[in-house]
Amino acid sequence: MGRCPCFGSRKKRKGKNLNDEEEERDVEKSLKSVGTVSVSGRSSEQRPEATPEEVPDSSGKARIFTFRELATATKNFRDETFIGQGGFGTVYKGKIDKISQFVAVKRLDTTGVQGEKEFLVEVLMLSLLHHPNLVNMIGYCAEGDQRLLVYEYMPLGSLESHLHDLPPDKEPLDWNTRMMIASGAARGLNYLHHEAKPSVIYRDLKTSNILLDEEYYPKLSDFGLAKFGPTGDQSYVATRVMGTHGYCAPEYATTGKLTMRSDIYSFGVVLLELITGRRAYDDNRGHEKHLVDWARPMFRDKRNISRLVDQRLQGNYPVSGLRMAVELACMCLREEPRLRPDAGDIILAFDYLTSKQYVSKVSEIVNVVGMENDESLKETSVILTKDSLREQAVAEAKQWGETWRDKRRQCGQNSPDEIRR
Repeated sequence: MGRCPCFGSRKKRKGKNLNDEEEERDVEKSLKSVGTVSVSGRSSEQRPEATPEEVPDSSGKARIFTFRELATATKNFRDETFIGQGGFGTVYKGKIDKISQFVAVKRLDTTGVQGEKEFLVEVLMLSLLHHPNLVNMIGYCAEGDQRLLVYEYMPLGSLESHLHDLPPDKEPLDWNTRMMIASGAARGLNYLHHEAKPSVIYRDLKTSNILLDEEYYPKLSDFGLAKFGPTGDQSYVATRVMGTHGYCAPEYATTGKLTMRSDIYSFGVVLLELITGRRAYDDNRGHEKHLVDWARPMFRDKRNISRLVDQRLQGNYPVSGLRMAVELACMCLREEPRLRPDAGDIILAFDYLTSKQYVSKVSEIVNVVGMENDESLKETSVILTKDSLREQAVAEAKQWGETWRDKRRQCGQNSPDEIRR
């Protein structure tokens, strides 16, 4: 699903209109807010020293590549190296010999104003931002009219490719992996909102922008639409509405007022995709094409929660974990932005969810053929331990729910989208 204005299609334009000029002024303002960025992507202002895990390489510096180097790395951008199509460019896999590394090369479409602006914003953002859950930009090329971005290669591709339109021989993601991915995405979002200086609003959180390494470790990518957060007394950033249909927060889509809670709404949609296995927006589903609209009635009645879960999981998920994940998605998707949790609250919730690893029923079966008496005693001990852990999990789940209910009472009003108990 391509990136476009939320309620319209993106068209290439040769000239600039007022919205384009406003967006360019926003970029210039952002550049000034963090110091002048040179061609190498380095800020002229001294920044606090990053921790070792935040620094992508020994120098922390974005490399400058020639167009010839990147054409050679991708075999002249042949179809066999094609990885995917982004909102403003095409991505290829390549290998750069001088750094002995496989990379992903995004060749931007610069025929329109937006592609050029995305290049500048992404170089700026990824030169300043470093976190384990953000994709690492290795370098770029700005030679003539060519604009290319070079990233670390993520071998498992996007989350979208593991959730939707799976070939028959491909196993769907299991419950534990889905929750681990959601937790990692939340950590990346929390870094942007609360740890990055200045803060950043992602504006384009979706399954196709969450990339996975060989162990399904998630990283947020594609920062061409990102905006620096509000400063001073401002509570929002006024900007042209951009994003992907199905992920835009309703208040942002109607007013153009962008806040961190807009990202939280998008996260709620991603979490709902992980739970249901459905696309955020799917024209093939007729009146059920909007995932959030389809799910809302089931949020209100916990007896229908099982209808939300991806049938490909074949019942291999913890019922209590499903209820918590659905409740968390419901909170993120509240229509009133101030009632949505912030990224830090979401991380706390996932710390609990991911600590309770689901063990499939098949793996719990114990082969008792030829078992000695001492082995029988061990089995009995395991069963008793499981019962104890189950009771502990129930108690913790109740406490978790009480915490969220207290939060809602402090907000002064209840959301119409809450799960009824």
